[in-house]
Amino acid sequence: MNTTPDGRPIPPAHADERTMLEAWLGFHRATLAMKCSGLKNDQLRLAAASPSSMTLLGLVQHMAEVERNWFQRVFAGQNVPPVFGESNHDGFALQPGRELDEAVAAWQVEISRGREVIADAGLDDSGRLSEQEAGHVGDQGVSLRWIMVHMIEEYARHNGHADLIREQIDGSTGA
Repeated sequence: MNTTPDGRPIPPAHADERTMLEAWLGFHRATLAMKCSGLKNDQLRLAAASPSSMTLLGLVQHMAEVERNWFQRVFAGQNVPPVFGESNHDGFALQPGRELDEAVAAWQVEISRGREVIADAGLDDSGRLSEQEAGHVGDQGVSLRWIMVHMIEEYARHNGHADLIREQIDGSTGA
């Protein structure tokens, strides 16, 4: 597999559907990690623009929660608590003592667990949404294919946020 100059894996131009989805998901995970690299912990806590309180550290925590939700709760039907506590359901809230290393470690654990959960599953296998989530999607059942495409979309959207936050912090741009 080829990599970008900054070391992120470039998804293959030709591959089967599962390989392509996993590769693009991996690329976007690596992009978020790259956007956070080389910064001090106080920089990772800076919000890009008022009134938003979104930070790079908060995005890493949020994506740990998103990974847990879609792969463990929705797809595998596991009853697991929020990654960063009951009072932080979306993962965005920052704790004074939590630094990037701790958040990244939790995020990587959730990525690994998600990979384990789907390792033997087919793209047509389904998970089950809560009634509230189903109201947004229109169905309680969602395929692994749907979940993986959604995860790519979720990372791509938040990587755009991360790009703007990083540019505000130190002028770094580009993905």
